[in-house]
Amino acid sequence: MNVTFIGLGIMGRRMAANLLDNPDVTLTVCNRSLGPVAELEAAGARAADDWTTAVRDADVVFTMLASPDVVEAVAFGDGGFVAAMRDGALWVDCSTVNPSFSRRMAERTREHGRRFADAPVAGTRQPAEEGTLTFLVGGDSADYQRLEPLLRSMGEKILHVGDTGQGASFKMLVNAMLAQSMAVYSETALLGEKLGFSRDFLMQTLPGLPVSAPFLAGKAGLIRQGDYPPQFPLEWMHKDLHLLALTAYEHDQPMHLANLAKELYAGAKQAGRGRDDFAAIFEYLDNG
Repeated sequence: MNVTFIGLGIMGRRMAANLLDNPDVTLTVCNRSLGPVAELEAAGARAADDWTTAVRDADVVFTMLASPDVVEAVAFGDGGFVAAMRDGALWVDCSTVNPSFSRRMAERTREHGRRFADAPVAGTRQPAEEGTLTFLVGGDSADYQRLEPLLRSMGEKILHVGDTGQGASFKMLVNAMLAQSMAVYSETALLGEKLGFSRDFLMQTLPGLPVSAPFLAGKAGLIRQGDYPPQFPLEWMHKDLHLLALTAYEHDQPMHLANLAKELYAGAKQAGRGRDDFAAIFEYLDNG
């Protein structure tokens, strides 16, 4: 199968590298910055200079891009790749976007005679590298069957959660809980320090309690070190919370706590923490 991967950032280049281990895949990669392209080309991928060349022979095209604006520009802007895809080829968007945007992309893609599925991921840099991501797939059953073997090269849990747009919908729920859990944990631990417990003690004990989300154990390590290399950049989390708020507005659903979290992450981004891992919300709540 000819597969193209567009968008080789923190997540995309690791996901694409795992596709190279699939013996049934011939992989082409394309990215604005050329460093990751050269790295994957050295590992056996084919490099393309532009989006349209990258997708011309593809059966499946994956995108992993930063925001809805970027996705739309790469897919349908000047030199956009969708028009250059083969009839019947499948575009799989793994980017975190809002559901209404994902459905709009699906409609425009089908107008060109191509297929579309949304398959955002749950997981950060390390699961992407290890091939243990969770994929949340929205699309029809035939496209899912075609897609699943490729996703198995990049993830260990594949959930077909419904029709087009439902993958993006479920990702909104996942990131809502992720962002709020990190903020609640940080605020609680900071109070614990004021009550006389050491940071080391709190970081060792709180993540192991039944009330704590499993991902917090890894984030506690970053807090103990006082260093936040971006596994999931804080600015992306703020973007995702903005998309969550937009989605809730479209469905007339109040999101009191999630919107408060959005403003906390906005403040941390404004304070210069945007490129840090989103666990740096701890430092922002501690120091402002």
